[in-house]
Amino acid sequence: MVTNMNCELCAEAGGDLLWQDASCRVVRVSDAAGAAFPGFCRVVWHRHVAEMSALAAAEASHVMAVVLATERALRRIVQPDKINLASLGNLVPHLHWHVIPRWTDDSHFPSPIWAAAQRDGIPRPVPANADLAQALKAELALVSKSP
Repeated sequence: MVTNMNCELCAEAGGDLLWQDASCRVVRVSDAAGAAFPGFCRVVWHRHVAEMSALAAAEASHVMAVVLATERALRRIVQPDKINLASLGNLVPHLHWHVIPRWTDDSHFPSPIWAAAQRDGIPRPVPANADLAQALKAELALVSKSP
């Protein structure tokens, strides 16, 4: 596996580990952004690559299936008004997807979470990691059964 020990996503999980396989992992963001947007997850490709186009077609399909399963799990558990998906990698050029639950009355809506806050956010219940992990595993099981 290609790693870059100067890369924080090669050196560390990038959050609280919820699930992983041989190719990627799903982590719950445990910093201030994770607190402001309960359930905020990242899907991180294990191997150090910067872009989706660096993956083989089957690898790209796999990571997107995990991203979508993560989205469905978050929709079920935290019931947001919207989910934002983002793969930026400008500061950390290691392939990862942000899966961010959003509410129309959250601190940044309708702007991205990296923009200036528009208002004070409304506190929301924080889902347990075990609940997120269970929902994610259930969604991934459905993906593996589809044609």
